[in-house]
Amino acid sequence: MSPTPADATPADATPERLRAIPSRLLAGAAAAADRLVNERLATAGARKWHFAVLVALAETGPASQAELSRRTGVYRSDMVAVLNELADAGHLVRDPDPVDRRRNVITLTPAGRAHLHRLDALVTAAQQDLLAPLAPAERAELTRLLGLLTARHRPAHDGHRPENPWPGGGSAA
Repeated sequence: MSPTPADATPADATPERLRAIPSRLLAGAAAAADRLVNERLATAGARKWHFAVLVALAETGPASQAELSRRTGVYRSDMVAVLNELADAGHLVRDPDPVDRRRNVITLTPAGRAHLHRLDALVTAAQQDLLAPLAPAERAELTRLLGLLTARHRPAHDGHRPENPWPGGGSAA
């Protein structure tokens, strides 16, 4: 039997204690989910925050930039770039707020609705890939449990970056 090269790491080489830590497993699953969604959205020239903004506008209607930031978790400083990209593509419009001329109201366009429909299909396909090993009931249970964890540990988001973001942190665009 030949020795295994030092840089080779078989899948089962991870120590059992590490394979049993829920936070580590969640981080690994989150990284896989992020990769799958990003890859799928990139095929349509989109990013996660494009999808989030379009969903927020489709579900709750026109909103200010600050409100979209709160609804989606996109930091205000990043929201400008996201809105510029979506507006340049014709997926949304900005109009002055009739009540407060200092702010804009962002509205989804018909082209934005069509784009969201395409992105929905891509995100759904990514979810299918991610959850392929699970039966439908297990998928529903996992989603329910992740919802509980997320609700319990969700940080407050006011649209501003935290004072000391994690290294390499900021928003996950």
